[in-house]
Amino acid sequence: PGGPGMSRTRIVITGMGWITPLGHDLESAWGRLIRGESGISPIDRFDASTFPTTFAGQIRDLNLADAVEDIAAHEGAGLHSRFALGAARQAWTQAGLDDFPGLNRDRTGLYLGGGESLEDFSGTARSHLAGWDADTESIDAVRWAAAAQRHLEPRQALEQDPNMAMWHLAREYGLRGPAYNCLTACAASTQAIGEAASLMRRGDADVMVTGGTHTMLHVLGVTGFNRLTALSTFDGDPAKAARPYCRSRDGFVMGEGSGILLLETLPHALNRGASPLAEIAGFGSSADAYRITDIHPDGRGPADAMRQGLAEAGIDPLRANGDRPPVDYLSAHGTGTKENDSIETRAVKAVFGEQAPRLAISSIKSMMGHLIAAAGAVELIACVLAIRDGVIPPTINLHDPDPELDLDFVPNEARHSPVDVCLSNSFGFGGQNNTLVVRRFEKGSCPLYARTASTPAAGS
Repeated sequence: PGGPGMSRTRIVITGMGWITPLGHDLESAWGRLIRGESGISPIDRFDASTFPTTFAGQIRDLNLADAVEDIAAHEGAGLHSRFALGAARQAWTQAGLDDFPGLNRDRTGLYLGGGESLEDFSGTARSHLAGWDADTESIDAVRWAAAAQRHLEPRQALEQDPNMAMWHLAREYGLRGPAYNCLTACAASTQAIGEAASLMRRGDADVMVTGGTHTMLHVLGVTGFNRLTALSTFDGDPAKAARPYCRSRDGFVMGEGSGILLLETLPHALNRGASPLAEIAGFGSSADAYRITDIHPDGRGPADAMRQGLAEAGIDPLRANGDRPPVDYLSAHGTGTKENDSIETRAVKAVFGEQAPRLAISSIKSMMGHLIAAAGAVELIACVLAIRDGVIPPTINLHDPDPELDLDFVPNEARHSPVDVCLSNSFGFGGQNNTLVVRRFEKGSCPLYARTASTPAAGS
């Protein structure tokens, strides 16, 4: 425990995994990201031909048997649970925990940003078609109820709850430590990771399985976001629909998937011989106290979250790091809506001042779509891979930049550059704002935590 400038428990990442529209393993999806490829395609899970939006970042060909020891134990798992199981297997294996018999599972916990899986409810709602009486242009409630009852399965109804992915992971790995799930909309998995690190710092766990998982690619999900006019209705190649920071951007493109990370306290990781991939250096969280679906026009909530995360990491956003900016890569929320891109840009300028134009900023949602509750975890994994490889993923489809958005959004092509410190933003409906700062792991003393209390406080 302790604030900036005080000694505190260091939290490292020792394993990562993701299930994404670009691929089901770290290396293949990362390769496609840095090549600027798109995972957006026409929806084929249901007939979307009459919807204003007919495309998304959809998961296909996921084999659950590759991810679990006993597939019968996960019979009836919903899509969000299947995605989480697939991503967690990668993270668990990379961390080498199968080969560590000394793991104390009472001190190994879970914290997910897990969304509802409304696939079954969506199918039940569609049953109204069986009750539709064309002559009277009304629904026969008795026929609708009969059709819905035939469709509804008790286990599938249970699987809709947002906590069920956490149950599946606890069951698969025998985890009995702290167990939490949050659903703060599109900020959920960033919040889950940040709070998992915080509870480890206060001594509640040695290891945490954390991240997020979500799908809203069903009739109700697409209908809802279309009615909010939040989704792109681009009439052309789906791969070009997600256009953050572009003058012609017209909304976000929905995606789905999961990102799971293995966090450990540094002593625990080193004592068992693990190799940390990166370090969680800071976390910031704030509320807009404004409207449900609109960000405050001044970007005060996002700015506060960024300032908090940077302060906890001991980083002065107004001061260069030698000849480099204070942050090497900023993974933006970057949804591609008119409002988000403009206000996030304004917030970045408010936080970083004269350093803002020097930041390399990109949105991988241009390639994966918006994974909703899972977005933040997947984007943080991309930050860790950027640190590992010294390459910053691009914002694709940025051929006609909005002249009012005048920062460096790494257009269209990946950039090879040293990366030691990344900041990852996630903002959600309801005004939730969460920011994580992740840095290259150094085994010796951490200079960021040795700085004095002169580091700017959140909100300054």
